[in-house]
Amino acid sequence: MAMRRIAKTFGAAVVVLLAAHGSFGQIFSGLPSEKPWMDTSLTPDQRADLVVKEMTLDEKIQLVHGTGMVGLGPTDPSIVHSDGGGGYVPGIERLGLPDLNMNDGSLGSGGGAKKGRYSTAMPSFIALASSWDTPLARDFGSLVGRELADQGYNITLGGGVDITREARNGRGFEYLGEDPILAGNMVAQWIEGLQAQGVIGDIKHYAVNDQETGRYFANAQIDKRAMRETDLLAFEIGVKQGKPGMLMCSYNLINNDWGCENDYTLNQVLKKEWGYQGWVVSDWFGTHSTVKAALAVLDMEQPGKRYFGPELKKAVEGGQVPMARLDDMVRRIVRTEFASGIIDHLQPTMAPDVQRGFKVAQRVAEESMVLLKNDGAQLPLSAASLHSIAVIGGHADAGVLSGGGSAQVDPAGGNAVPDPNGNDLLAIFMQEVFHRSPPLAAIREKAQGVQVTFDAGTDPDAAAAAAKKADVAIVFVLQHTHEGNDLETLRLPDGQDALVNKVAAANPHTIVVIESGDAVLTPWAGQVSAIVEAWYPGIRGGQALANLLFGETNFSGKLATTFPASDADLPHPTGFAPPGPKPTPLDGLLIAKPPFPVVYDEGLKVGYKWFDAEQKKPAYPFGFGLSYTSFAYADLKATGGSGLQVSFTITNNGQREGQEAAQVYLSLPASAGEPPKRLIGWKKVDLQPGESQAVTLTIEPVYLSVFDVATERWKIVPGEYKVMAGPSSAELPLAATVQLR
Repeated sequence: MAMRRIAKTFGAAVVVLLAAHGSFGQIFSGLPSEKPWMDTSLTPDQRADLVVKEMTLDEKIQLVHGTGMVGLGPTDPSIVHSDGGGGYVPGIERLGLPDLNMNDGSLGSGGGAKKGRYSTAMPSFIALASSWDTPLARDFGSLVGRELADQGYNITLGGGVDITREARNGRGFEYLGEDPILAGNMVAQWIEGLQAQGVIGDIKHYAVNDQETGRYFANAQIDKRAMRETDLLAFEIGVKQGKPGMLMCSYNLINNDWGCENDYTLNQVLKKEWGYQGWVVSDWFGTHSTVKAALAVLDMEQPGKRYFGPELKKAVEGGQVPMARLDDMVRRIVRTEFASGIIDHLQPTMAPDVQRGFKVAQRVAEESMVLLKNDGAQLPLSAASLHSIAVIGGHADAGVLSGGGSAQVDPAGGNAVPDPNGNDLLAIFMQEVFHRSPPLAAIREKAQGVQVTFDAGTDPDAAAAAAKKADVAIVFVLQHTHEGNDLETLRLPDGQDALVNKVAAANPHTIVVIESGDAVLTPWAGQVSAIVEAWYPGIRGGQALANLLFGETNFSGKLATTFPASDADLPHPTGFAPPGPKPTPLDGLLIAKPPFPVVYDEGLKVGYKWFDAEQKKPAYPFGFGLSYTSFAYADLKATGGSGLQVSFTITNNGQREGQEAAQVYLSLPASAGEPPKRLIGWKKVDLQPGESQAVTLTIEPVYLSVFDVATERWKIVPGEYKVMAGPSSAELPLAATVQLR
C-alpha cells in the first residue's frame, strides 16, 4: 500500500505523526533493527543495499514491471490503487517502499482533467529550446514537478531530447531542437528543476528515435561516430548534468538491435562509460524479450509484465538471468527512490498554484516566440495609430493549438474547438486540441479603441475582403503534429498557403502567426510584412503573443531548428516509410511487423550542419530571431591550449531593452572530418539601450572533441580552430583562430 493511501486510511493520526517526526524515514530511523534502511543518516547506496538484501524473489519481481493499462490487455488488480497516470508499480508496505505513480508530464500533467484535476498546459519543448534560456528551463521543470507532486505522482515520463534529425517528426514539438549541445543543456536544467520538487525525472527516448512513422519496427542505421556526436551527445549531456533518476529506452531498433535490449547503447555507453546510476524503463510495450533485455540491462518493463513478470522469475530460477542482475535492477530502482526523497518525504496532494502556472507558462511563451520577419518595422503595433485590425484563421477566436499524443495536457474547460471524432481511440490520439487562450481576445484587450474583426479563414475571398478593409491583417496558420505519425511535408495543410497569399494581395500590412510543432515552409514570405513563429504556446499563449505584437514585451526567441526553403532541401526529401499500407500509430504495438531500415547516411550533418555542408540556403537558419532593438558584437578573444575560453562584448545599440542569445560556433581542422561548424556555447543577456556586457564562456572539452571509434574515446584533434560569435548560425561577425592540443 502506498504512503499516500496510508494517509487516506489513517487520516489525522498520520498527519500528527509526520508533524512530530518530520518524515517516515525519521520515524523508522528509531527502529534500526526492524528497518535499518530507513535510517536517513545512511547514503542512498547503503540504504539500497540493505533493503535489497531483505527482499524476497517475488518482491524483487514486483518492482521491475508495471501492472498493465486499462483497455490494452490484462491488468493487475493492484492497478485500482494507481493515480491513473501512464504507469504504476505497487509499493511494498512491509519494507516502507511507496507506490510508483508515473505521469506523461513533460509539458504538464497528462490525464488530469479527466479526474477533475487542473494542470498548467505549458508551451511545447521546441518552444522552450527556442528561448535559449537555461534558467527558464529549470523554472519550467520546477513547475511541472510541483504540479505532478500536487496530484500524487512521483515520477514523470517526460524529458524528451531526441534531436531533430527528421524535421517532419510528429513528436518534434516534444523535443529540444536539432543541436545536441543546446538540447542536452536545456533538458538537464529541466530535469534538475523537476527533481528539486521531489519527483523522479526521466530522459527519453534513448536513442535515435527520430521519426514516428513505423516507430515500433523502424531499424535506425547510423555509424557509431555520428551517433555519439549527435543523438547520444544530447543524452550524455542530459544524463551527466541533469542526473535523471530514470531513462526510457526507445521503440526502434538501433543498428539491428531493439533500443530496449541494445547492449551497446544501454550497457557499454550508458551504464559503464557514463556511470549512470538510475534505472532504465522500457517505452510502453517496447520490451521484446526476457533474457536478452535483462542482460542488456533493461531494468523495468512497462506497462505490463509479459517479459519481466513470471518469465523473468523463471529465468532467474533457471540461471539464465543471474540473481545479481535482478538485484542490480531492483537496487537501481530503490536507490533512486531513496536519493529522490520519495520514501522519506510524503508529498501531500493539493490544488495547484494556478497563478504561478500562468506566470511561468506566459514567460516561456514570450521568450520562445521567434520574430522571423519585420519589414518596415510593421511590428510592434500601436493602438494609437490604428483604426482597424482583421484577425483571420487558425481558430484564433477560440484558443491556441497544442501537439497530440501522450504529451497532451488536457485543456482546462475542455477542447476550445471540439473534435467530432473525440471518442475514437485514434482520434483522441491525433485530434487537434486547443487551449482556451484566444489570441483574438488578447489582441482586443491591447487594441482599445481599435475595431478588431475576425474571419475564420475558411473562404479565402471573404478573408481577403475583410483584410482589405483593415489597416493591418493578422493571419493565423496551423500545422498540427502528434505522436504516432509524421508529416508528409512541411507545407501548411488545408490550403492555408493560398489563404495567406490572398490576404497579402489584399493588404500589404499582413502579419502571419505560425502555430506549429517544428519548421514549416513559408513560400509566401516575400508577400507579407511580418512573420511570427509562436510554436504551441500553452495556456497563456494568446496573452503572450499580444504582448509581443504590441511591444509590451520584446522578442528574444531564436530558432532551435532550421526552417528549410523546401522539402527537397532535407537530407531525406521523401522520408522513410515501411513497405505496404501506411502504418497507424498502433501498428507494431498490436500487430507484429518486420523491421524496416531507416538509414541516416547524413551522419554528422544534422540540421544547420547539413545545410552548411551541402551549401543549401535555408529560409531561416538555426539560431535566427529578430528583435525590436539591435545588438552589436565586438572584441572577440579566444584562448586555446588544452581547452578553450572565449570572450566578447555585446552592446544594445537600439532604443529599447532587449535580450539577446549570443552564440559561439567552432570550425575544426580539416583533418577532423567534421561539418563546417558546430555550436559550442551561448549566453542570453538582458541589456538596456546603450548598455554593453562582456561575455566569457569556458567551453566543455567534449564540445571541442570528435569521437574516435577505434579507441571508443573523445579526443581533441590538434591544430588550428576558428572561433566565431554572433546572433545566429548564419550571421557570425566575429572570428578568431586558436591552436588546440
